[in-house]
Amino acid sequence: MIVLGIETSCDETAVAVSKDSKILHSEVSTQTIHRKYGGVVPEIASREHEKLLNDMVDYTLNKVKIAKSEIQGIAVTQGPGLAGTLITGVCFAKGLAQGLNCKIIGINHLEAHIFANFLADPKLEYPFICLLVSGGHTQIWFVEGLNDYKLMGETRDDAAGEAFDKGARILGLGYPGGPEIEKLAETGNEKSISFPRALMQSKNLEFSFSGLKTSLLYYVEKQESLCKEDIAASYQAAIIDTLITKLKWAMDKTNCKTCVIAGGVAANQKLRKFVNQTMKNKKVIFPELSLCTDNAAMIAYLGELYLKKGFVSPIDFPVLPNMKLA
Repeated sequence: MIVLGIETSCDETAVAVSKDSKILHSEVSTQTIHRKYGGVVPEIASREHEKLLNDMVDYTLNKVKIAKSEIQGIAVTQGPGLAGTLITGVCFAKGLAQGLNCKIIGINHLEAHIFANFLADPKLEYPFICLLVSGGHTQIWFVEGLNDYKLMGETRDDAAGEAFDKGARILGLGYPGGPEIEKLAETGNEKSISFPRALMQSKNLEFSFSGLKTSLLYYVEKQESLCKEDIAASYQAAIIDTLITKLKWAMDKTNCKTCVIAGGVAANQKLRKFVNQTMKNKKVIFPELSLCTDNAAMIAYLGELYLKKGFVSPIDFPVLPNMKLA
């Protein structure tokens, strides 16, 4: 089955083609225009998607030598995400599906991040624990099958990726904040500052990063001279330590032998290193770096799985900016 995937949940315009559960090609265009604003401007993001989508679809199909008439299904991100950017992608996908008279299915962006790990390891077996960490979400899921997920814990306020972005802003760094802090932290001493780790009692599986951000702000305001490398390293360590500790608790609680890490923060090399060190007796799967950030390969892959099982969305399905996974 040939499925075209379209992803426009935020500031990445992405298109991919999946055939028989294999990604033939994946194309991503990151909107660098937002850097000068220090964050994503929704209206600008929507306009950029509108400019790029048609050419990107044509380019991707030409790349794999597939005609539009050969497309059997279209998978498009339905949510969660920015309302305007979601509408741009969904409207484009609906128009294309009607023009080609093919099936269409709306895809949950979070669910797709989880299933990106099957692209990393096709032999991945259920059940497994998924630590989903991105700019908008920090969650731990117990995954027992397709559309069979149990939420074990999530953030009460800021997501881990959001904490990186806000921390970078406090330190006067660029956007996106995660890579900026990671780069600065390479030469810093992560033990120089003891930043707080919230909700670490009684093996609590929920997260909170707003206090950490506030602690960083107060620290920077009080210090006359700053070693930004040490601050970045210590701040990053507080986030990663919290994530890994709670992931380990979830593994112990479920007696699960396999864990996967999904979402944009999964690209952090320090996180990858610490997880592998902590989970030496467990199977740990990270997607390729290109599959951590927003992409259409995961949308196309998951869409194909659902379409093969007979799931199809009505042509008038809505976008769901606050779409939940369970």
